[in-house]
Amino acid sequence: MLGGQKSGKSGLAARRATASGRPVVVVAPAVVRDDEFRTRVERHRADRPAHWRTLETFDLAAAVAEAGPGAFVLVDALDTWLAERLESSGLFIGDDVPDPRARMAAEDRLVAELTTFAAAVARSDADVLVIAGQPGLGVHAGGPGARFYVDLHGRCVQTLCAAADEALLVVGGRQVRLEHDRPPATSTARPGAVDAGGLRAHGDTQVPPGAVDLAVNVEPGPPSWLVERLAADLAGLAAYPDDRRARAAAAARHRRPAQECVVVDGAAEAFWLIARVLRPRLAACVHPSFTEPEAALRAADVPVVRVLRDRERSWLLDPSSVPVDADLVVLGRPDNPTGVLDPVATVEAMARPGRTVVVDEAFAEFLDDADGVAGRRDLPGVVSVRSLTKLWGLAGLRVGYVVGPAPLMARLAADRQPWSCNSLALTALEALAGSEDERRDRAADVAGRRSELVDALRGVDGLRVWDAAANFVLIQAPMPSLRERLLAHGLAARRADTFPGLDDHAVRVAVRDRDTNHRLVRALQAIVNGDSA
Repeated sequence: MLGGQKSGKSGLAARRATASGRPVVVVAPAVVRDDEFRTRVERHRADRPAHWRTLETFDLAAAVAEAGPGAFVLVDALDTWLAERLESSGLFIGDDVPDPRARMAAEDRLVAELTTFAAAVARSDADVLVIAGQPGLGVHAGGPGARFYVDLHGRCVQTLCAAADEALLVVGGRQVRLEHDRPPATSTARPGAVDAGGLRAHGDTQVPPGAVDLAVNVEPGPPSWLVERLAADLAGLAAYPDDRRARAAAAARHRRPAQECVVVDGAAEAFWLIARVLRPRLAACVHPSFTEPEAALRAADVPVVRVLRDRERSWLLDPSSVPVDADLVVLGRPDNPTGVLDPVATVEAMARPGRTVVVDEAFAEFLDDADGVAGRRDLPGVVSVRSLTKLWGLAGLRVGYVVGPAPLMARLAADRQPWSCNSLALTALEALAGSEDERRDRAADVAGRRSELVDALRGVDGLRVWDAAANFVLIQAPMPSLRERLLAHGLAARRADTFPGLDDHAVRVAVRDRDTNHRLVRALQAIVNGDSA
């Protein structure tokens, strides 16, 4: 939180600390040397709530550790920290300035301290706010020593801003968010080109009247007991939705506290929320995959680079193919439409401080162990987006949630419109979060039908089909226009050419009942043999 003297930084910082709901620890790196400064310090202390803890230290990294888990750490302020660190180093800030070698060594040493501090913050679950003045925006520094301080202060501020999730400039008691510098986009689909290449084409729009729906990968449902529970809740629709119980149930499913979960109006809302709130400098979207995350990022004018999976590696992602400067990565696990399930080690390899890894786990419900990476609280910056609509047949109700680090979840929650999830969706989420036995039975049933379908498809000469971990299968044929050829047989498959990295030789087909699956295999055999419909 940057700003000039008496700009209102401390008041805004205190209000943010209070609103966090966390135990607040104030780090005060200062030495009182005169009466005027003593009065200033006492006034700041008097303005703080009595239950806030104060640490008077210059070791910022150690202060984060001492503050304890889940704390809100308020560093007040970088200016006094820098002045006292220079004083303790024997570098007097006055009319004199050290020789160039000593000056450079001092700069490097202090920037290294701040880098260590930033790394300590990234490893912790603390929410840390640093207050810093802006002496470089004031009158021109009057001497070489003052100019040295202003230059070094500017370098220190840049070091912290580069590592920070947010940088705020305060003027007259009001704040503005400072955006990262963004490199130019690195793919042919430009920022703002939201529907470039059909990014917003989805299966629900690809089923003509009278055709058998193989395009929508949602299981029939919901179960009768859930329908009865939802019907019983209709009488309570006059009340505003309250997501606290559903949020707690979803978080507990992954052994997380409620503050590490946000309930969303279907998984798709999460991607638009993440793009709008995080606004990364460069996003890497792994493809072929669900295209809504890229559409959301481009709508927020975020540069996007596409990282393509290799079909010759059975679509498994090579984490080294993700650009090192991408500060946000999006991938599906299991992936849609390829069905591939990347090892958890792939996510581990991409996770690091300063980067957010968004794992689309909408189809994790079809795994034997549905926890996925949602329960991995040890991975820095990893966010799991979950959906309960696919397995339970609830696409019309929009039931989803996001789990991740509490500070990030708080930012997402703060940017949502009120009551964005309806009461029936919250009822369904709370009920289904505790229905693990039935979930596993449903997933096993899908896996059995999927295995039979894949085996039958592999018996069709010329087709290529991959193992899948969800309720759909990706098929590639030797001839183009495969979707249109299937439509001639009355079967509506999901187009594949709107997924980056695929073309119209491929389609994605949902796993249906055995009779429908057999009909699909017969139609594909006829197409490959050149028989007319």
